[in-house]
Amino acid sequence: MTTKEIANRIVELCRKGDFETAQKELFAEDAVSIEPYSTPAFEKETKGLKAIKEKGEKWNSMVEKTHKFEVSDPVVAGSSFACALHMHVTMKERGEMDMTELCVYKVKDGKIIEEQFFM
Repeated sequence: MTTKEIANRIVELCRKGDFETAQKELFAEDAVSIEPYSTPAFEKETKGLKAIKEKGEKWNSMVEKTHKFEVSDPVVAGSSFACALHMHVTMKERGEMDMTELCVYKVKDGKIIEEQFFM
């Protein structure tokens, strides 16, 4: 798949809330996920698809309710792409949160090798 095809596919799957398929289908086994900063719940850097999936499962376990989840169309440049993510959720321990992130992805050999989130 080309970077543009991967970008369009991940946006399509994320808009459906199908993150598991997105990871299984589009991520390299040795992919890296980088958060803006470390928190008690998440490390700044997560290495490997298995650990990235576990991070997603942990996030899901912390969310009580999703009120809004929007993903912009991707912007593609060479072997990278970005999209904006807006979510309004109620967290089990923290209450309601409204977040907007810029999600940047790097692609190599037809797979996502890195995702990085900026707030």
